[in-house]
Amino acid sequence: MYSPSRKDFISLTLTDPHSHTYNNGKHRRQSCWRKWKQLSRLQRSLILFLLALLLIFGLLSYPSITEQWRGWSDRDDWLELNDRDIKGLPLDVQSILDQVAGKALPPVAGPHVLPAPHPDVGAGAVVEPRGPNVPIFPKPPTKKTFPNKRGPPSLHKDGNISNTVGGEKQVQEVVREEEGEEEDKEKKIVSWRGAMIEADQATEPPPSTNEKEAAAPPADSADTVLLEVSIGTEDRLEAVCDAFRHAWKGYKDYAWGHDELKPISRSFGEWFGLGLTLIDSLDTMWILGLKEEFAEAKDWVEKELSFDKNVDVNLFETTIRVLGGLLSTYHLTGDQLFLEKAKDLGSRLMPAFKTPSKIPFSDVNIGKGTAHPPRWTSDSTLAEVTSVQLEFRELSRLTQDPRYQEVVNEVMKLVHKLPGKQDGLVPMFINTNSGQFTHKGVYTLGARADSYYEYLLKQWIQGGKTEDDLLEDYLQAVKGVKKHLVRQTGPSKLTFVGELSHGRFNPKMDHLVCFLPGTLALGAHNGLPGDHMDLAVQLMETCHQMYKQMETGLSPEIVHFNLQASDGNDVVVKPADRHNLLRPETVESLFYMYRFTKDPKYRDWGWEILHSFNNYTKVAGGGYTSINNVRDPVNPGPRDKMESFFLGETLKYLYLLFSDDMELINLDKYVFNTEAHALPIWPSPPK
Repeated sequence: MYSPSRKDFISLTLTDPHSHTYNNGKHRRQSCWRKWKQLSRLQRSLILFLLALLLIFGLLSYPSITEQWRGWSDRDDWLELNDRDIKGLPLDVQSILDQVAGKALPPVAGPHVLPAPHPDVGAGAVVEPRGPNVPIFPKPPTKKTFPNKRGPPSLHKDGNISNTVGGEKQVQEVVREEEGEEEDKEKKIVSWRGAMIEADQATEPPPSTNEKEAAAPPADSADTVLLEVSIGTEDRLEAVCDAFRHAWKGYKDYAWGHDELKPISRSFGEWFGLGLTLIDSLDTMWILGLKEEFAEAKDWVEKELSFDKNVDVNLFETTIRVLGGLLSTYHLTGDQLFLEKAKDLGSRLMPAFKTPSKIPFSDVNIGKGTAHPPRWTSDSTLAEVTSVQLEFRELSRLTQDPRYQEVVNEVMKLVHKLPGKQDGLVPMFINTNSGQFTHKGVYTLGARADSYYEYLLKQWIQGGKTEDDLLEDYLQAVKGVKKHLVRQTGPSKLTFVGELSHGRFNPKMDHLVCFLPGTLALGAHNGLPGDHMDLAVQLMETCHQMYKQMETGLSPEIVHFNLQASDGNDVVVKPADRHNLLRPETVESLFYMYRFTKDPKYRDWGWEILHSFNNYTKVAGGGYTSINNVRDPVNPGPRDKMESFFLGETLKYLYLLFSDDMELINLDKYVFNTEAHALPIWPSPPK
């Protein structure tokens, strides 16, 4: 029997003269201790037992809970990022950077890291894009949404503004995949204005040499031989092939036979109507061994490509992309189809050279056989008129028709003796009527002048190193660059090439200038002064920093450098210059630098760039897109355009950079035009 509960208070009832009563006999709120004391001993024992059981269970499950949250911190898409998160590189890229710096890599948890297929070759994990946002981790079971060229010379500075995606608020949506899908197919889709940009899982970055040695089992006997394997080479090559196939899929599905793919809107852009992307990609497919893709492209060239059309084309762009692409593919394959097409196009471009000064017009109608300067000026840019020589000279050699070489050689002779240079540096414009430089006093190695300097050296190499005027102009230009344009930043002493305007130095450098390290290295390889190579090494580091210091790991179109001695940043990017057009110049120079030095850091830098392209520019339906803002990894802003040079140059140079086959485009046998099309070096004439 339980005794009746006793009350620990006295009940009182009071009445005032107005008949209002007060009674304190209501149930008072009892304290927890009083309630606990009112429970029976059996009840209290049962509660204590359950609490002890929960405590034991919690202690046992603590490690797994901690590991789960640790994995989530690596892989989820957070809605709010602090400054440190935004400025950080994606997880896999940062791991590679740590590896290059010699840091020990921490273990990475989470199912997005796949084991290497082989203990020796696991280093080159295939790069799959993560998407243009923050690191990915396992999706919860509920759906979660959150907001978020080189081209015609007139477009060099603004980067094809007509194709910019802007003005509207961009919305990103993470779409939950249905449960039960296979792990290897698991991916997230990020939506920009209705078009999908995929964020596939990335695989594990290559382990360092020290890690491989630590993981290797001890030798059982003295007869055991440890084989050295080129770490990750095959996987890196396959990653480039995968990127090409993805870009080609978008072009084939939505822009077949047209000039350029618009991957976001899944449509195409037409510039000249000559299938620029297809022809620009022919020799890349051959080099990468993509036989099926090459066969379907060749079929289109044979059955569909016609130059008999009433259309104005740019002499320079058509020469380097189409004529150069056809000539290169002919040399690699030996197929006469491509030579015949090249001969047809070359003859149709010749009217451009019918000018009073013999300096060619910028535009030519390949159907009517007429040519004219741009509507707004009678000038041509210097890069345009001095960067068609490799292709026309080679066409003369193949056809035994000297007129192609004669017209382009005449241009170089005129430029060689023109007044208006400053220590080998040339102005950006030349008048097609007078044949004189215009806009004098402005000197740059960027847009409108860049490939003039490149073709001085490459023509000299192409011709068997016999044309002294070309070599003289090149050597003098390099001296002029070192004297007037080379400076170092204040904070980190990065060497860069600026611009000169009427005696005033401007610390501005186009991404286009990153062709220069490779060109300097090529000259040094061909016997030119060793200090050219020293400058190449310094400039290569700067071009690398133009990528590394950006939040997306991708370089902007233009940077300005800080000359002040301070603790600030070396690289300053203005809002109008933050776009990236998938340009090739840096990976081009990385290819040359690795070929001539065998320093593996150049491959690592190229690998990081490929990661970044996959992370922020890869479009789910196929193709890659240029972006508006390399400083915003959450919302880089797709521009809905894939330039033909991404397939013709960028991916080609990345493949050659990662290849161990030094005979694959041997640089003692071939010279690349400025669109990465390989042309043979002519045999030296007998002495």
